[in-house]
Amino acid sequence: MPDTRAAKALKDYIRTIPDFPKPGIQFRDVTTLFADPRGLRLAVDLMLHPYAGTRIDKVAGLEARGFVLGGAVAHQLGRGFVPIRKAGKLPGAVLSERYTLEYGEAVVEVHDDALQPGERVLLVDDLLATGGTAEAGVRLIERLGAEVASCVFVIDLPALGGRARLEAMGLDVVTLCEFEGD
Repeated sequence: MPDTRAAKALKDYIRTIPDFPKPGIQFRDVTTLFADPRGLRLAVDLMLHPYAGTRIDKVAGLEARGFVLGGAVAHQLGRGFVPIRKAGKLPGAVLSERYTLEYGEAVVEVHDDALQPGERVLLVDDLLATGGTAEAGVRLIERLGAEVASCVFVIDLPALGGRARLEAMGLDVVTLCEFEGD
């Protein structure tokens, strides 16, 4: 995680919406971060910093906010971007991965030719909660023969255990700030 001042500055751009999408949930809304040019620049710069001098061949972003961040990170690295989307959104041949959510199941997909064996991929998203979506994304990347170099998120919700889940898979996990609770 970045230094305390950088994490605090980043958190100041993130809005909390109580009781969304259901009572008791504190939704961490990064659209306010995206809307501010300094906030967005800060987030992208902090996401890039740990990978200076590291071989990254592609950046993969998880739908949907991971597309905004992942596209910006890919641009700054001069690398291609790979979207990992909800089922039924990508044309052509895809690989699918089912995963469990707190309230059911979902499926994410990637084009079957999006990555080449041996490529090193940086997986990007806005928020790490239980880690289910990220784990499904990692599995898709690995099924294509690529390697996850690292996973980077703006927000970590440590109480939900996503970091521990990904680290138990042997993955490097970087988060920029934390919020307590759900």
